[in-house]
Amino acid sequence: MTTGRLPRIARKAGDPEQPTFLELFFDLVYIFAFRRLAHELDTNYNAIGVLRTAVMLLAMWWIWELMVWLTDLFDPRRAQIQVVVLVAMFGILVMALTVPTAFAHNGWVFVVVYFTIIFARASVLIGGARGYPSQQARSVRVAFWFGLTAVVWFAGAFVPDASIRLILWALAVGVDYLAASLGWPTPGLGRTHRESRIFIGVHVSERHRQIFIIALGEVILSNGLKFTSTRFERDEWTTLVTAFAAVVLLFLIYARQSRRLLAPPALWSMDRVGPGIVTAYSHLMMVAGVVAISAGDAYVARGPLGDLPVSEALAVVVGPALVLFGTGLFERAVSGVILWSRLIAIVLLFGILPWIEPLPALAPAIWADLVLIGTFVSDLATSRQSGRVRPAPSA
Repeated sequence: MTTGRLPRIARKAGDPEQPTFLELFFDLVYIFAFRRLAHELDTNYNAIGVLRTAVMLLAMWWIWELMVWLTDLFDPRRAQIQVVVLVAMFGILVMALTVPTAFAHNGWVFVVVYFTIIFARASVLIGGARGYPSQQARSVRVAFWFGLTAVVWFAGAFVPDASIRLILWALAVGVDYLAASLGWPTPGLGRTHRESRIFIGVHVSERHRQIFIIALGEVILSNGLKFTSTRFERDEWTTLVTAFAAVVLLFLIYARQSRRLLAPPALWSMDRVGPGIVTAYSHLMMVAGVVAISAGDAYVARGPLGDLPVSEALAVVVGPALVLFGTGLFERAVSGVILWSRLIAIVLLFGILPWIEPLPALAPAIWADLVLIGTFVSDLATSRQSGRVRPAPSA
């Protein structure tokens, strides 16, 4: 956390580091957002549909990440900070409602709400940090880059051609993420250096753990909705158990890894810009994987014992693969270690695709569970062999 003179709205030394109830409340709206994105991926499963879903997920994730950084750097007990969080919560609700029509007649709603949240946050932080140039500069840099991409976002929103809109929005959101990776270099202000210590490790890690659990909760919700009218026949039981087992295994893999990586003193690295951004991106991949898993479960549930096209079988295995890749990136960011077991598991997941044609739809889902079981067992064996937590790398 930044030391020295701080604005009144900033967190102070000794303030509680755990997330507040308001932050947990804010996360609840993402259950609905993830549900809408998974349903959109399910109903429009093609290359264009995947790209559209990815763009909207990236935008919604940015809002979530900006709120994490907001309540990490600034006192979440302050009224103006709480108002911004609640405005963002309502905004995500509206953005989620527009998911099916964002590339049709409601594109302008999606963009207007997106930038209302971003610039409401910026106005509070820039104004609240007046007289504190170093703290204010961080918010100005972020606002500057979003101001640049806003032109492209709004241009896309008012272009009637959905394909051109997708290209413009994909370009804009790509620049948003690239600018963050570079530290938002801004004329006259420079950039935020990756080794700057501006975060609170405990808070950042807890918030990311919570959103991953929220995402897994969406999978449970969506599977529950799929089977509300079930007759509890054998194939339905098998489908439900297979889907639930995947959620449990992903939870166990992630929980074990996060307990190991984010135990003191490893949290020291999470207070820097570089690891903080990589943590954000790695958890984005995990959440994207969970959204894909939710859509893949829908394909299997429609005909567990019937044929499954290779394209839909790909959706079933790509979800777990994204989650495992995200956990590998997370490990690399915090401990500096490459998890070869994750790469092997990803290869195994895709290995079933050439053999999918004569197999029932349940086959790739069961295969994914077996690979996840192998990954968890491998993690257990590795931790027992090492016998200790890996030391964190030096700065």
